[in-house]
Amino acid sequence: MKRVVIGLSGGVDSSVAAYLLKEQGYEVIGMFMKNWHDESVTLSDDCPWIDDSNDALLIAQQLGIPFQVIDLSKEYKERIVDYMFSEYKAGRTPNPDVLCNREIKFDVFLDAAMQLGADYVATGHYCRKIEHEDGSFGLVAGKDPNKDQSYFLCQLRQEQLAKALFPIGELFKPEVREIAQKIGLHTADKKDSQGLCFVGKISLPQFLQQQLKPKKGNIVEIPEDLKAFESYESIPVEPDHIKELAASYEYTEDEGQVVAEHQGAHYYTIGQRKGLHIGGRPNPSFVIGLDVETNTVYTGQKDEHPGLNRWALRIALEDVHFVSSRYDLDQLNGLECDIRIRYRQPLQKGSLHVLNDGLYVLFDQRQRGITPGQFAAFYLNEELFASGIIAD
Repeated sequence: MKRVVIGLSGGVDSSVAAYLLKEQGYEVIGMFMKNWHDESVTLSDDCPWIDDSNDALLIAQQLGIPFQVIDLSKEYKERIVDYMFSEYKAGRTPNPDVLCNREIKFDVFLDAAMQLGADYVATGHYCRKIEHEDGSFGLVAGKDPNKDQSYFLCQLRQEQLAKALFPIGELFKPEVREIAQKIGLHTADKKDSQGLCFVGKISLPQFLQQQLKPKKGNIVEIPEDLKAFESYESIPVEPDHIKELAASYEYTEDEGQVVAEHQGAHYYTIGQRKGLHIGGRPNPSFVIGLDVETNTVYTGQKDEHPGLNRWALRIALEDVHFVSSRYDLDQLNGLECDIRIRYRQPLQKGSLHVLNDGLYVLFDQRQRGITPGQFAAFYLNEELFASGIIAD
């Protein structure tokens, strides 16, 4: 009998995943990851870890499977939290959920599972794994288009994917809840959790202020008709233009007007609307640029502002990651594929271009809020075959 250690989060998805594994004849062990100790920045009325841990224990008892808690808070701080601080300090926006899967769930947690004699680890992700004819594995989008979580696994390696099981990947969310209700699972009606992986919902400003101190600076509004935006007005057809189109424009204060003050440029992210506290403008304002050196936040009015919408992005060559072993950089050059630059974003059409200083992604339509530090994921026929960190 194959042994599986499942990450029981205390939610309905991992609960049903554990049940399905047991029904399929696996020997199942439930394990809850404790990743966080500091409750001062956790919104305690929204899925605090201790409640989730208790729910996970109750599920294990209902299913009659062994259960234990593993404290990974040290590794989580070193690999996720410290990285988050350094990225925000540099004016980039990290994705802790992607990192948590790469560094914690399918690395430290996987190692702990192997020490228990496990053949596989399992999670409640809405995604699927396939095996190709050559014996390699593919990461495929979940059947439920509204819940597909393959994007969060875009940094997995072949050896991690080989040991992974995703029992609910073929199901839609209503089917998962129906199973949980049918067998009377304690978590059947529990709402979906939000926030950091196995931590819960945090107050990001409070969280960042642990290391990144408030520092007043100007919010400068950039006009929509700035001359620098002219080259963005037509669909590019020549690859020679890609570098220009992918470059983040470096604004200066004299190109716009000061409209408000902020408490620190490192607290903001490209595309952000809430929390700007800009009054007296005729239209909603969005963050279109950050300069942490001068501590300046640049904004533009309206969602269609050309500074917020770009045709292309760049990924440093060393940051290109292959989930699939069936592709390499040479095969990416000129490849047309589907692209996603944030979770829950509908897949976007575009092409990949390998140039001397990076992998460039050229979209068929301009993309809103391309954000340095986030991940771009690439798909062919629903399979996520590669990804990379969006460069400045």
